[in-house]
Amino acid sequence: MGSERRLRQIIEKFDWGRVLALAVLAGFVALRMWDPPPLETLRLKTFDAYQQISPRPGAAKDVVVVDIDESSLAEYGQWPWPRTLVARLIDRISSADPSAIAFDIVFAEPDRLSPRLFTRASPQLTNDLAEQLNRLPDNEKVMADALRNGRVVVGRAGHHEAGIDLEARLKSLPQTTVATLGPDPRKYLFRTQGVAANLEILEAAAAGRGLFSIRVDRDGIIRRVPAVMLAGNQIMPALAIDTLRVAQGADALLIKTNESGIKAIVVSNTEIPTDRHGQIWVNYAPFTRQHFVSAADVIANRFSPDLLRGKIVLIGTSAAGLFDLRSTPLDRVRPGVDIHAELLETILSKSYLMRPNIADGAEVWLALLVGLFMIVLVPLIGALPAMALGAIVSGLVFGGSWYLFKSERLLIDPIYPMVSSLAVFGSLVLSSYVSEERRRAQIRNAFSQYLSPALVAELARDPDRLKLGGETRELTVLFSDVRGFTRIAETYKDDPESLTNLMNRLLTPLSNAITARNGTIDKYMGDAIMAFWNAPLEDRDHPINACRSALEMLKEMDRLNDERANALVEGGRTVDTLEVGIGICTGNVIVGNMGSDLRFDYSVLGDSVNLASRLEGLTRSYDCRVLIASSTAACVRDEFALIELDRVRVKGKVEPETIFTLIGDRASKQDRALHEFDEAFQEMRRDYVSRRWDDAFEATERLRMPAQSYGLAGVVDVYQERIDQLRSGDVGSDWDGVFNWETK
Repeated sequence: MGSERRLRQIIEKFDWGRVLALAVLAGFVALRMWDPPPLETLRLKTFDAYQQISPRPGAAKDVVVVDIDESSLAEYGQWPWPRTLVARLIDRISSADPSAIAFDIVFAEPDRLSPRLFTRASPQLTNDLAEQLNRLPDNEKVMADALRNGRVVVGRAGHHEAGIDLEARLKSLPQTTVATLGPDPRKYLFRTQGVAANLEILEAAAAGRGLFSIRVDRDGIIRRVPAVMLAGNQIMPALAIDTLRVAQGADALLIKTNESGIKAIVVSNTEIPTDRHGQIWVNYAPFTRQHFVSAADVIANRFSPDLLRGKIVLIGTSAAGLFDLRSTPLDRVRPGVDIHAELLETILSKSYLMRPNIADGAEVWLALLVGLFMIVLVPLIGALPAMALGAIVSGLVFGGSWYLFKSERLLIDPIYPMVSSLAVFGSLVLSSYVSEERRRAQIRNAFSQYLSPALVAELARDPDRLKLGGETRELTVLFSDVRGFTRIAETYKDDPESLTNLMNRLLTPLSNAITARNGTIDKYMGDAIMAFWNAPLEDRDHPINACRSALEMLKEMDRLNDERANALVEGGRTVDTLEVGIGICTGNVIVGNMGSDLRFDYSVLGDSVNLASRLEGLTRSYDCRVLIASSTAACVRDEFALIELDRVRVKGKVEPETIFTLIGDRASKQDRALHEFDEAFQEMRRDYVSRRWDDAFEATERLRMPAQSYGLAGVVDVYQERIDQLRSGDVGSDWDGVFNWETK
């Protein structure tokens, strides 16, 4: 039993919020396994930011670019140049004794200016001139001789258009020897469907040949360059790799692999780390043209040979019209040939950017650990400490990632673990918020049975209001009470359940009539209700809303009486008509939480509260349903039909009060009969105040019949009784028509 109880406690603690967070965490693990383009781009952008903050220092030292730039095209004409001019360029560079020369250009078609082709294309030439031209060597042979005299690597272009028999084409071309150490690397290599190679005479004369095709990431930025690629079944090195082989005098390349993929490329004594697909991350330096030499200057011998001596020389173009401009993490536009130069500088300076093959798995495990840590801890310590802890963890992850980049040049993604942990934290906060709202809703539902829904909502928004104290505010206060309810309740002494049912049928519609019009129910006192308007929420129309509620309460009482009358009897008991009296007063009161430190109520205190209570009591004396104070009447006389009934001095008050009865809404004001009744009633009151007793009494006789239509027959009776007493007694000279009520 003890183990079952402990298991139950663990299950209870493992609430739905943690389950949701675990589901979110599992979703992010699956997302990382899928690694969609937006997630990969976000990771790469982070690595870009690292390079922008801390690029590889210094300009190129070991690589020089001979640039076919705009000035070269202006001086020697549009591209392509005659191969004899290219041969002269090679000879000029070779004379400076560089370690290697590489072309970021492919010469796939014969030179149209070669003598034999030119002769065929020019039939207007004389036979002697054509024969002399045919005796000249082809331009490709001149260029091949130049290639043979130097350590030159020619470039090849990979493409994805299947065309000629690739295997047959590759067999006719010389290839760089590539050895392997470990499992076959072919399944890890990027594949090219076709290869645009140079003319066979040029391929045969070159010391090396390499692919200058560069793999572009989805966002168009070049961050990695394949060191080797697969064409058909042939492994081909990249231009930079084979150029390095030629520069170091090596005969072959070596690919090291393991079960995770490609590990490194070995050139002579240089081991170059790669990712599992054989790609090298380029560690870019800020772009500068200090290592660029114009091809025109080289051809014209306007350069210092020391600039090229012992260097690797790349021949390419920065001319915009030749469309070899690329984007890198540091530059929106950069000559494509400079990317090969940056790759070579990265290798020669051994300043590799490394993303280990285990990086993906390590980032997933980091996300799991941080996420599980939050799932366990956040519900225990709360949101604010968890946010502080999350900020610390985020700082450690980002700081660790940056430290590894800065010191070891390792590329570890901090974004994925942080986004994952943020999502987990957000799900925990969301579940906590939903649970808290659910608890608040339960509390609101519970307390709404006792307090006004508006008050409950206000306290939920501002719990600080749950303290002792109050404020002065103008409110409209309403008291209602069922007349003779004690007598009615006595008839239920043997059936208290039916009495409870009657109370519910009575108080529910009356309460709804109040709260539906922004009223706050202060308390129930048996069958009586105390309510007020304009607190806790502001209600500019509080006198009007109170009067509307009073009229609606009267309608509800009529409906209830009709329902009970239709039943005739209840349990053999004669059905009594329920009558309610309502008193309303508007004025400044103290409103707030009142009581003790142990228990308090949101209530009101003040003279207007007492007057409203007295007015409710006077409804019995006048036998009318609603009495309102003059302060309320002054605010609502344009909206409701009112009749001024009397000037009285209620018990406990010195100042007299003019009281009114509420007849109906604005439509009732248009009733001509009511208007005539009101005029006659006020005329009677003027006779009464003026001590014209006979005239006043006669007026009450005339008013009796119409008064019944407005429920004021009892008021007429009150005046007749008073007049009889006053005209038979001694009225003092200071009598002013104010009647003193000693009853409550």
